[in-house]
Amino acid sequence: MSRKKGLSGWIEVDETFIGGLAEGAVGGRQKANKALVVIAAQADGPAIGRIRMRMIADASADSLHPFVIDCIEPGSTLHTDGWQGYAGLEKSFKREVSTTRGRRKEASKLLPRVHRVTSLLKRWLLGTHQGAVAPWQLPYYLDEFTFRFNRRRLNSRGKLFFRLMQQAVNTPPATYEAMIKVSPQPQAIGAC
Repeated sequence: MSRKKGLSGWIEVDETFIGGLAEGAVGGRQKANKALVVIAAQADGPAIGRIRMRMIADASADSLHPFVIDCIEPGSTLHTDGWQGYAGLEKSFKREVSTTRGRRKEASKLLPRVHRVTSLLKRWLLGTHQGAVAPWQLPYYLDEFTFRFNRRRLNSRGKLFFRLMQQAVNTPPATYEAMIKVSPQPQAIGAC
């Protein structure tokens, strides 16, 4: 199977929590019933190019580095906030840091592409799916959102079907049990 081409050029990377403030939930960096998602958005001039997303266990370097290495081509420029989980990536990537500590209201101006993708993702989950996405289902929804977003400007719709068939042939079969897997905690994650 061929390796997917990673994002390249100038890339914004940041994390976000998916999950609303349900009754009894906590805000900020406290996890509670939220899922942590890391997002990379490629710059295409002032616009957003392609994106990549992944649900991660925490915002440590052990979780962030594999995402960056898997999804972004070496030599690219990473634009991140000052979070220490990104430290050490300078061996393979150029890194620009915009400190957002104490400037929370300016974060969307400092990392505009990744924050726009975050807003679109959360609105899609809340609007289209009514916030009824269980934590174990979230990676599949992230893949769908990424697939649709990265193909939003395609002129040739026939390639969509070709790529879908190509993916179907390259993906191993799934058992019925795996497809109907029930979450041990059937709580939904509502978008913020």
